[in-house]
Amino acid sequence: MSRKLLIDDVEIEVEDGLTLLQACELAGREVPRFCYHERLSIAGNCRMCLVQVDGMPKPVASCAMGVNDLRPTRDGTPNRVDTRTPLVKKAREGVMEFLLINHPLDCPICDQGGECDLQDQAMAYGGGGSRYDENKRAVDEKHLGPLIKTHMTRCIQCTRCVRFMTEIAGVEELGAAGRGEDMEITTYLEEGMLSELSANVVDLCPVGALTHRPWAHNARPWELRKTESIDAMDAVGSAIRVDTRGREVMRILPRTNEDVNEEWISDKTRHVADGLRTQRLDQPYVRINGKLQPASWDQALDAVADRLTATPANNIGAITGDLAGCEEVFALKDLMNRLDVVNLDCRADGEAINADHGRAGYLFNSSIAGLDEADAILLIGANPRTEAAVMNARILLSWRNSDLRIGVVGPAEDLGYDYDHIGASAADLARLADGSHPFAEVLKSAKRPMVIVGSAATARDDGASVYATAARIADAAMAGKDATWNAFNILHTAAGRVGAMDLGFLPSTNADQSASELDTVFLLGCDAPSISNLQAKFVVYLGTHGDIGAHKADVILPGATYTEKSVTYVNMEGRAQLTAKAAFAPGDAREDWKVIRALSDRVDKTLPYDDLEALRAAMYVAAPHLAQIGHLTPADAKATASLAKSDNGQLSDAPFEPAIDDFYLSNPIARASAVMAELSALRQTATKRTEAAE
Repeated sequence: MSRKLLIDDVEIEVEDGLTLLQACELAGREVPRFCYHERLSIAGNCRMCLVQVDGMPKPVASCAMGVNDLRPTRDGTPNRVDTRTPLVKKAREGVMEFLLINHPLDCPICDQGGECDLQDQAMAYGGGGSRYDENKRAVDEKHLGPLIKTHMTRCIQCTRCVRFMTEIAGVEELGAAGRGEDMEITTYLEEGMLSELSANVVDLCPVGALTHRPWAHNARPWELRKTESIDAMDAVGSAIRVDTRGREVMRILPRTNEDVNEEWISDKTRHVADGLRTQRLDQPYVRINGKLQPASWDQALDAVADRLTATPANNIGAITGDLAGCEEVFALKDLMNRLDVVNLDCRADGEAINADHGRAGYLFNSSIAGLDEADAILLIGANPRTEAAVMNARILLSWRNSDLRIGVVGPAEDLGYDYDHIGASAADLARLADGSHPFAEVLKSAKRPMVIVGSAATARDDGASVYATAARIADAAMAGKDATWNAFNILHTAAGRVGAMDLGFLPSTNADQSASELDTVFLLGCDAPSISNLQAKFVVYLGTHGDIGAHKADVILPGATYTEKSVTYVNMEGRAQLTAKAAFAPGDAREDWKVIRALSDRVDKTLPYDDLEALRAAMYVAAPHLAQIGHLTPADAKATASLAKSDNGQLSDAPFEPAIDDFYLSNPIARASAVMAELSALRQTATKRTEAAE
């Protein structure tokens, strides 16, 4: 159903259910607002969005009135709505004058200056003066943790932050205390917020009452160069904007991508920027007499080349890390193939997932946006809150807005929403597979079921069996349903995992899987905890930080982070996306593929590309779907059926362990960040306090 409206003499037809504010925007009319946000519930408390509706004696708040609320006119003509009449202008000026009664007007020292909604709307809709001369109200500052700096005297009680924390983050940590002029936004126990998405409230704050503590007073927005890029802190592939000044990344902000992250990013994504600067590898090193010594590029590359040429191919291996982009993975695979090396792997944590049955065997096939349609979700060894925080917010929203049923096989963690806890071990999974658990009927009756398998489920001794059992559950849930919907999903934690699997960076069929150690191992940004147990006699590490991989290395080759190069990342659902070079790598560090290309010369296996365009042309031949930047390339669902038929042994009674021990310290960049270390300590303290109280 739809109805016609006359907005500023322009007749438009709008759908039922829209608000007047949305109708005005469809007509091309700008309506100012502070409390209204399209992703939050309607509060209607700032009154800035006033419009005049014919037949109503007073201006109305357009955000809180729907087009269905308008009375039909007597003559059947469309309802008339005006946004530019003198009455509306005067009303908005009065609202702005009222909002500025207590505002400190400290724009010269406010971090929000230059990108502040209050500034912009005061200039566009304010009256230019005030009739009030009373003393301004002062409000005590609040402690909201190490990420959020407060100036609550500026607050206009729009409650955007409160609604976000409750409705999107799923943690009721903010609320309003007091009434009238004494109303204040605060945490309930005056403690720091612990949500993984808490810093998004700063983006929502329209007046500078909440600003970012880590980069307070560091730079003005107009001083920064802005680069659109992609996040690499998890496998969601969130759209971000990297702001730099000179060679330094100053801050990271979200961009809107409706199919992936909407407009939110996790706190780790946003505030890991200081980790891009500290503990960096800025020159090559070679281990001499048991100690790493600074070396030139020639010395380091010669040392690696001498070792590779002197070692039999079957005693050489290569492992890629969580943050490795497709370009360097492709170049390394090309070089290793030319050296006849077959011991390749991108699953440093020992996951049992593979490409034997096609791409659908390792993708998030239902897609991230598909969470909005799901009516039943089974989580197997997965904790989306720590493994994909932005995606977890999407699950929460779907759970709030529908009859979504959620089941969990794994640790009973606080995910922000209610779920049926089926059990903690893989043995409990068997009850779903044979249909003896009631939740199996929930999956069977669902129109859009989703089975989500986490890293904790496949990176264990019976991982292959869990992997196949999950596929059987998904296959059974889809019996007789829409063939275009694939219920089987892998929740990856590493940004570079899917791209590496797409490029086939996996052990060859003739690789010696029984070999417990290799003579020489090439680590491409691999800092997985399992590397600590590596027993190879010679380790080459091409990476960015002095982390686990560098400590094991005999030769260190300094590389570039995701903000210092243009590379392709494929997110968990199979969407290829490009990062952009926002800053330069420090010192003598180089882009990873260039280092591999230079190494190929030293071993007389020169790679046939001298620039990034030529490399990508070769890469697109090997994996054509990587050229579809920004587009989702679905996989053939037949792979899931094939995987479901495989027999991979017995399920264990051992409980699932978390895939990520510490959300804030999950990769080398985060472990180098002082902000992430502070957040980690805060979380551990809060956890101990909670356990003591219980």
